[in-house]
Amino acid sequence: MVVDDQLMVRAGIAAIVDAEEGLDVVGEAADGQSALDLAARVRPDVVLMDIRMPGMDGLTATALLTAAAPETRVLVLTTFHQDRYVYEALRAGAAGFVLKDVLPADLIAAIRVVADGEAMLSPAVTRRLIDAFASGGLAGPAEPGRRLDGLTPREREVLVSVATGLSNAEIGAALGITTGTVKVHVNALLAKLGVRDRVQATIAAYDLGLVRPNS
Repeated sequence: MVVDDQLMVRAGIAAIVDAEEGLDVVGEAADGQSALDLAARVRPDVVLMDIRMPGMDGLTATALLTAAAPETRVLVLTTFHQDRYVYEALRAGAAGFVLKDVLPADLIAAIRVVADGEAMLSPAVTRRLIDAFASGGLAGPAEPGRRLDGLTPREREVLVSVATGLSNAEIGAALGITTGTVKVHVNALLAKLGVRDRVQATIAAYDLGLVRPNS
């Protein structure tokens, strides 16, 4: 589902998505409230959500949508790249954040990534976000009850690798384990930390002091 207040932007995105095999646009909306109403009817797997729209903005709509339908993944698509928008979008429950100048192929890849249950941020945004959290510019106190004590030594190793931006294949090669085993460890540490995905696990790793800038 595509949510953007600009008709031409919606039409362009919809055309790109509909042209891709295996992907279909099931609806379009011009504001946050319309997006919530439409999503309740069409039950999309992925929502491409603009941030700045008249009436209810995309951040508010994202928070309400992910609370009402956790199975729906929200990929925030915007021209804005300031850290605070990334932070607010992720805290609202977004699974990804890409800029509107992204290449069509990269947009399709991002949709597939979040549809598969992973998190997706453009590399430039990821780097800024991690740097901001690492320097204390965005991070707050760790959530009550979130501790590293419950992680096994191997899960800590995997978490550090995730926080440095390594893929499952790269983590497996570095630790001498299979990609499947890495996935098992990632799923376990996500559950123990109470986070949705790898991006929020990275934030938790910095919040809890497991990794530091340039470590």
